This record gives sequence, C-alpha cells and structure tokens, in this order.
Amino acid sequence: MSTAVNSIRLLTVNTHKGFTALNRRFILPELREAVRTVGADVVFLQEVLGTHQKHAVRFHNWPQTPQYEFLADSIWADFAYGRNAVYPDGDHGNAVLSKFPILRYENLDISISGPERRGLLHSVLQVPGHDEFHAICVHLGLREAHRQQQLKLLCELLDSLPEGAPVVVAGDFNDWRVRAGQVLDHCKGLHEVFQVAHGCLAKTFPARWPLLRLDRIYVRNATSHSPKILGNKPWTHLSDHLPLAVEIHL
Repeated sequence: MSTAVNSIRLLTVNTHKGFTALNRRFILPELREAVRTVGADVVFLQEVLGTHQKHAVRFHNWPQTPQYEFLADSIWADFAYGRNAVYPDGDHGNAVLSKFPILRYENLDISISGPERRGLLHSVLQVPGHDEFHAICVHLGLREAHRQQQLKLLCELLDSLPEGAPVVVAGDFNDWRVRAGQVLDHCKGLHEVFQVAHGCLAKTFPARWPLLRLDRIYVRNATSHSPKILGNKPWTHLSDHLPLAVEIHL
C-alpha cells in the first residue's frame, strides 16, 4: 500500500504558446527548464500548443512532440490536454501535467459565441491516501459577459463533484475587473490561495510590470501554504503572464 500523500505542490502558468511577450522569441526549451526548477507535483498550463505546422518548419528547435508532452518530459509521468482552439496550422488549449496517475479527464467546452473558444480541463488524479483529487485547468474568455456565464458553468461542475474530495481550480481567469468572486463566492468551501494569505489576489499581467490580477489558484477541502508569485528572472521573460505556485495540504 502506498504511503498517503498529504502535501502537494502546484504551479500554474500561461505558456503564451512557447513565445515571449509580443511573440518576439521562441523560448519553450527555456520555459521547460524553469518549470522543472519549481518542483511542482501538478502543473496547470494555459495557451499550450498541440500542433502548429508553420512554426514547426520555421523554428529549428521546435519539439517533435506536442508542447505539453515536451514540457512534461520525464518529470511528469501523466498529462492531459484539452484542445480548445483549432485553426488551419494547428491547435492550442489547456493541459495538466501530473506526477500522480491521471485516472480520467474531460475537456468541457464553455465557449459562448463567436470565434473565441474556451474550455475547462477537468482531470481526476489518483493521489495515495485519497479516493479522488480533482484538478481543473481554466482559461476564461476576454469578454465580461462571457466570463460570467463561464464562471456559472464552472460552479455547476464543482457542484457535481464529491462533497469531500480535494479540488484545485487554477489558471488564467482573464478577470481584470476582479468580478469572478461574485460568482465563485457561492461555491461552497472554495477559497483563493492569495486572497486567504495576503488579503488580495496576485498581480500577474503583464509579466514585466504586473498590474492586473488575472491568474488564480482556488482550492477546496485543502489548506494552502506560502503562495508565491514567480516574478523574478527568468519568469519575467518567459511569457506575458507570471506563474503562481503554492503548496496545499490535504
């Protein structure tokens, strides 16, 4: 029987498709090295490419595997990908990398209207000592009206999960008006790790001069400890968002 795991390190990062801000440079290999240094058990990725035919020809160091698989490499044994946007050259979406087995996953389409495609990637992890651990990777829309509807769909998903199961909801909420709490406060037992630790949400965008509180980590049936904004080099040069990290205890 495996020893129960009661402490899990989490990381969430919008990968910006492996490019620096304004798409000036392809830096996915550098991003992979930086992600490794955090020592996270579970990683939540947004804007990660599955395929892109033109980029694969243009860049000599373009990986032979999908970006999420390249980032997982030999560190995270399991990964799940939720394809949200599909275009002639390829596709992108959300991904979860996990050192624990992923029992199953589902990508829920929460697109509202128009060309903007969004999803909730819901993965169920097998964490020793716990029946189920739910990891939900989020990337919400740019329009306020769309986000409000998407947050309600997120709450419906949370309401459907086993009452006592540990849950993490992490990612890019695009909530620059800081109105998501009006909906998520009604989700029983859910708390945002920076809000609890510091009384306010983390500023993560733009990476070099963060002003907006776009990225979040919410947990339920767990306590959060020492949340961190990864705001130093190399992180300020690896995406247009700063990553967030936290340790949770189950």
